[in-house]
Amino acid sequence: MPLLDGISPFELGVLCEVFGIDRSEQGLPRLDFLVAAERPGELLRTKTGFSVVADHPLDVLADVDLVAVPAAPLSTTYPPALLQGLRDAVERGAWVMSVCSGAFALAAAGVLDGRRCTTHWMYTDALAEAVPTATVEPDVLFVEDGTVLTSAGTAAGVDASLHLVRRELGSAVAAAIARRMVVPPQRDGGQRQYVEAPVPVCEADTLEPVLSWALERLDDDLDVERLARRALLSERTFARRFRAETGTTPHQWVTAQRVLLARRLLEDTDLSVEEVARRSGLGTAAMLRHHFTRLVGATPVSYRRTFRQTAV
Repeated sequence: MPLLDGISPFELGVLCEVFGIDRSEQGLPRLDFLVAAERPGELLRTKTGFSVVADHPLDVLADVDLVAVPAAPLSTTYPPALLQGLRDAVERGAWVMSVCSGAFALAAAGVLDGRRCTTHWMYTDALAEAVPTATVEPDVLFVEDGTVLTSAGTAAGVDASLHLVRRELGSAVAAAIARRMVVPPQRDGGQRQYVEAPVPVCEADTLEPVLSWALERLDDDLDVERLARRALLSERTFARRFRAETGTTPHQWVTAQRVLLARRLLEDTDLSVEEVARRSGLGTAAMLRHHFTRLVGATPVSYRRTFRQTAV
């Protein structure tokens, strides 16, 4: 594992926890785990105010089965030896993995060219700009393309690491490590569910009163005919103006607001899924599951399990 100045300690710790701890007393295979840097023995700062030291030079990358790059600042200048080590690893069929913004080291090495990949949702646009030939997947926890594995932000590194353990060493080993770490062996959903979803702000110039009115009665029938009548417009004129002012159709906008309300109800209440569907205007649990999974990337049940606010 190569270290860079400004490294993120959590992402570093994830890789150390999954691949670096000797669990042979549990009957699990022991992995040779090496931490390398351009100048071994030199202090490298973390982004949280303490420093770490790597014991090995980057030339150890020439003979490993996995090169895993944790997160580092996007402004990092990558050592040429690291970039070459990543290219050589892919060429010989070894695994190359990144956690969060570590994907930009893989991008700089050219190993993401023409591949599917991901990174933290805050950086997916920047990664797509850095590698125009890559297909950046913004809604997933990790992407495997050949022997290149990229993960989304922070804890998604756990998911990607356990996925790799499962691929190489089997489900029993991955499940045993997950139990030891007290994490699920495989999480549901993608990183869309972690993107901040603020209460919507109505900024349309002429339709703002109609949008605010609709937000107060999402459990009512809000078809185009009713919304247009509220706006004192014909259906055709209303639909055209709605898209011009919001960038979407009335149906898509209403559905998105209903899903957003459902998210808040799942997080903040103990209402059943059926009642959440009714109050959010989606009607049935089946319709809620359909639209929620499509827009959020997780089922309502798995989303609630992750985000439900409980009293301490």
